[in-house]
Amino acid sequence: MSTPARIPPGGFKELGPVNWAIAKIGARGIRRPRFSLMNVLGQHRTLFLAWLPLSIHLLGAGKLSRRDAEFVILRVGHLRNCEYELQQHRRLARTRGLDADTQARIFAGPDADGLTDRERVLITATDEFVVTRGVSAQTWHALAAHYSTPQLIEFCLLTAQYDGLAATITTLQVPLDFPD
Repeated sequence: MSTPARIPPGGFKELGPVNWAIAKIGARGIRRPRFSLMNVLGQHRTLFLAWLPLSIHLLGAGKLSRRDAEFVILRVGHLRNCEYELQQHRRLARTRGLDADTQARIFAGPDADGLTDRERVLITATDEFVVTRGVSAQTWHALAAHYSTPQLIEFCLLTAQYDGLAATITTLQVPLDFPD
């Protein structure tokens, strides 16, 4: 049995016309009747509109490859035990080249068989960032061997964004969009 949402997903009245329309477009994108995260966060009308462009940019238009971004997001969701984030991004990751076996390696951690050196350091850096709120000099040096300065900055913002989002989702107890 799932825990009831602390702030239930809102409809037109709670979201207002703009956020309601955005949530409906988002729901169509995930092929669900609603996109619970948007229907919850959209109830803070102005903050939602400020948060959304950064989120969209990090997810779809950043300097990191979409595959690497999903690698980080899946690891953060796993570390934070955020089933909502994992459900959304397991599906999206498959469309970005991360099959079930690769996802299992992400969840197993940096010592999993079959990871490249870049993937190992990406998991290690994500783990350090989420757990210690920083990245060690050794891990940073290894990460910098694979990524440009803009990509390194984006790694930090992406990891922080999805760590904070996982905490928000868990705290608000956002209902799953795919309860099966």
